[in-house]
Amino acid sequence: MLPTVDHPRLKRSAVEARAYQLEGVAEALECSTLLVYPTAAGKTAVSAMVVAEVISDGGRAVMLAPTVGLVEQHKSTLTNWLTGEVSVSTLTGATAAEKRKPLWNSSMVIIATPQVFHNDVLSGLIDPSTIEILIVDEAHHSVGSHAMGKSCDEFIIRGGEKILAMTASPGYSKSHVEALCRRLGIDRIHTRSSTDSGLKRYLSDLELIEVRVEVPEELVELASPLKQWQEGLIDIERRLGRYVHEGKVTYSGLSSAMERARGAISRGDGTAFASVSRLALALTLNHLINHILSQGVGAAREFLRRKSSESSASKKSTRAFLSDNRVTDLRNKLDALDEVHSKIGTVRRLVSERLRRSPESKIIIFANFRDTVASIHRAIEGIEGATPLRFVGQSKRPEGGLTSKEQIQTISEFKQGLGNILVATSVGEEGLDIPSADLVIFYEPVGSETRTIQRRGRTGRRRQGDVVVLIAEGTRDEAAAIASHRREMAMMKSIHAVRRALKGGPINYSLLGSFSIEDIGGEIDAGRFIKNEREANKYEFPKAEEAGSSMAISVIEEEKRAKPAAYRPSGQSGLDEF
Repeated sequence: MLPTVDHPRLKRSAVEARAYQLEGVAEALECSTLLVYPTAAGKTAVSAMVVAEVISDGGRAVMLAPTVGLVEQHKSTLTNWLTGEVSVSTLTGATAAEKRKPLWNSSMVIIATPQVFHNDVLSGLIDPSTIEILIVDEAHHSVGSHAMGKSCDEFIIRGGEKILAMTASPGYSKSHVEALCRRLGIDRIHTRSSTDSGLKRYLSDLELIEVRVEVPEELVELASPLKQWQEGLIDIERRLGRYVHEGKVTYSGLSSAMERARGAISRGDGTAFASVSRLALALTLNHLINHILSQGVGAAREFLRRKSSESSASKKSTRAFLSDNRVTDLRNKLDALDEVHSKIGTVRRLVSERLRRSPESKIIIFANFRDTVASIHRAIEGIEGATPLRFVGQSKRPEGGLTSKEQIQTISEFKQGLGNILVATSVGEEGLDIPSADLVIFYEPVGSETRTIQRRGRTGRRRQGDVVVLIAEGTRDEAAAIASHRREMAMMKSIHAVRRALKGGPINYSLLGSFSIEDIGGEIDAGRFIKNEREANKYEFPKAEEAGSSMAISVIEEEKRAKPAAYRPSGQSGLDEF
């Protein structure tokens, strides 16, 4: 049994004691901190301990979460972990404005969606200078015009004290991590990877399996006229010297050709206007072809429906595309087809096999599009022992999505065992705490390292889990899988580079004076516990048994057998990884 953290504001034995988390708490209490842990490593536990310390000193804490489902989840967790007299309130768009001000004034802990917080700061319902710490969950959203970023802007401008920003994936490039830190006023980065010796023993093993499938002949035939159309456009651009990539047409090749065409326009070349139009059409065809080949009928249908309903449908080029005989014929054929992609059969096989071996298993299947989710849901409904639930975002379309209330209800049903398979779009990627989900299926790989990490983090939270990625051969799936892996490796390097550049001295363990650790051997202060854990987890270099030259030989032989990773700094890649 793991030792637990004791604190005046935490219920006894509520939080397991982990040294790296206590270090994160100390850093967060000292200054604005970016906390980067793998999914399921305990970011919520760190935030709970920080909140407990803040309110013990008479301060107030606000937590922002990007979805209503996450807001409710955090409320449940903090209510269960903090002592009963602590008032924990939630504020979402469903909370009437006249009810929000009394809650802001009376609550010690408030969990809110960023849009509500931003609006209430602007309208004067809450003064950020009265908040000791703003906890930002899924902090990678704090970019651009997202309400999360604007909320942090207002908090800093109006005198807010500290920010604790939490994420598993802050971005793959150094510039992206730097920009995130600048916007959130971050002074320190506290990070641990899944290979860290102090963290690894707490994480369940994940087995990542890539399953390659052939694209059905029916879909190849559907895409064939579009490919010929695209090749005709690109042939013209090749002769003009604007499309210069060899081999099959790719998104990167089209993007670079578009840059050349726009550059030619800026230099006064009138012929480049036609090139821009041709390349824009080729890009649209490229997306549609990839939808057909890598995802199937449902995704292609949704792509064309989006094209016809989006505001750009008023453009002449979009109307011309949709009215073309080749597109009209494709839409008619898609409407007459059920889902025929090989991935559907593979999903059925994976689900059937898992439920046959482990009837108590829980499974999550991710797909990019609602139509694909619907096709998968229909395909697995008849499998013995399968009770699938559909989990999608909100939508104004009649056949569309789930309300926030319905999303919360769906997750609750999944947790309670009323359903054992969750078929979800991207809305299910972040923050779902489903302890017993032990298989995740990616219907397609995603090129984003953030989304890959979030999806993968839905399994292995309490026990060993499997992650299966379906890859359609000869499609963009293959490039997306490679891109995701490369970006994930680059992300760790970027985090450590930015961390080293930030000013920050040693961790001030005196800030943990209110915390103690309860174990079967008795109670110990947090600083001593961390020191003991570090000693237990440090790498021991091999010792030679003999002196002199024989000792040197022995050490050399031992080091040859040691893995190179043992000597590299955390986050640094080795030659073998390239």
